[in-house]
Amino acid sequence: MRYHRIRKMDISNGPGVRVSIFLQGCTFQCEGCFNPETHDFRGGETFTKETIQKVLDLCVYDHIVGLSILGGEPMHPKNIEVTTSLAKAFKEQYPNKTIWVWTGFLMDGDLMDKEVLKYIDVLVDGRFELKKSNPLLKWRGSSNQRVIDVQASLKNKRIVLYEKEGIVV
Repeated sequence: MRYHRIRKMDISNGPGVRVSIFLQGCTFQCEGCFNPETHDFRGGETFTKETIQKVLDLCVYDHIVGLSILGGEPMHPKNIEVTTSLAKAFKEQYPNKTIWVWTGFLMDGDLMDKEVLKYIDVLVDGRFELKKSNPLLKWRGSSNQRVIDVQASLKNKRIVLYEKEGIVV
């Protein structure tokens, strides 16, 4: 398992100031992807236990409201074990901070039985579609993608879209 980069202060991938990690490897290779350099599973750096500790250490500051996990494809079968380990370690250390994850897989199709969902607060699911792209969309690139409140969805056994201050995004 490999990762492309870690951003210690990111304000574009979820609300507030966050730490973001971009995992390496994606088979979707969506046309117009904003991170094509993350597609190759052999690129980037080796992901180790020290990588998890580095991410956790960066999240210790009060101004960091959460962790964002992007790609590449964090839910790809080659990456999901590491995504799960990172998300679990983060939630154990920071139960009041949020985890946001972006994936081309669908929560209600490919991911419902995955352990990682227990730790994720918001999941942006669905492949990026260039024909449906819209730069005005919040936290997603194309209108087919959903911003999902994962814990509410698991509790209600149906997809519940994320709302902030009463506004569905």
